[in-house]
Amino acid sequence: MELRHLHYFAILAEELHFGRAAERLCISQPPLSRQIKDLEEELAVTLFERNNKRVNLTAAGIYFLKETHDILRLLEKAKLKARQIQDSVSGTFRLGYISSTPKALLARVLNIVKEHYPHLHICLYETSTQKQVAALENGKLDLGIIRTPILSNQLNTYTLLKESFCLATNEEFNTDCGKLSDLAYVSYSKEYAPEYYQQFVSYCHYLGFDPHVLHECNTMQSILELVASGLGAAVVPQSVQHHTQHLQIRFSPLPIAPIYTETVLAFDRESRHPALSVFKDIITAEYKMFYKEKIKSNM
Repeated sequence: MELRHLHYFAILAEELHFGRAAERLCISQPPLSRQIKDLEEELAVTLFERNNKRVNLTAAGIYFLKETHDILRLLEKAKLKARQIQDSVSGTFRLGYISSTPKALLARVLNIVKEHYPHLHICLYETSTQKQVAALENGKLDLGIIRTPILSNQLNTYTLLKESFCLATNEEFNTDCGKLSDLAYVSYSKEYAPEYYQQFVSYCHYLGFDPHVLHECNTMQSILELVASGLGAAVVPQSVQHHTQHLQIRFSPLPIAPIYTETVLAFDRESRHPALSVFKDIITAEYKMFYKEKIKSNM
């Protein structure tokens, strides 16, 4: 039995007419009749009842048609998958991201990419904006999820999220007592993330006080864990509250100011990596979807 036998059988079963089926198959009627006869002999069953006026499927033919459709669908699926594998992007893609990037969102992106590009090897690097900018400029990263400002003429950026700040405190802290200026703060290290540290200080200055920074950390997770332990308060991006439910932290609104924080995708404008546009599109779409879902679930 060959695949053409199944194909001819399926077409004849649809048309129930040898002449029309042969026309669809672009062959003459005698070869079609011969192929169907060969198939029936190999199966040792009668697939069609024939007379001078009509052609009908037998009970065995009805059953075999269903199985044939399943086989042909699987074959088409296998052919499509094989073409996708051949045409898919391969090699290595190096993605950087800041520590406040939601890991659930990152997992969604990676799952989507691997589904469409199974031969692409993805390397992840969680590090600061400053280090990512240097790595993007010297070709050690292909794409970065970072925060503005970005002091580089070599990189292009796409905005993912633009937001203001909120106050993170231990749940036992009474936000009605004391002034913001009286609090001790936990912040990013000024050496590790100097641009973000300066945004934090500038925001506090806009509110009229100079923050007393008691602890400095290199990751958002560390900042929030110290806050949850009662070791200080933190001024953090508003989006952080959507993916820290496991920590005992209270998030309180802060006054709107002309100072904000912006998360962007950054890449070398000369990059020709074949997977770059794929990652940009997927990450941009998933960022919008992720925070839309989070805001809706918190309403």
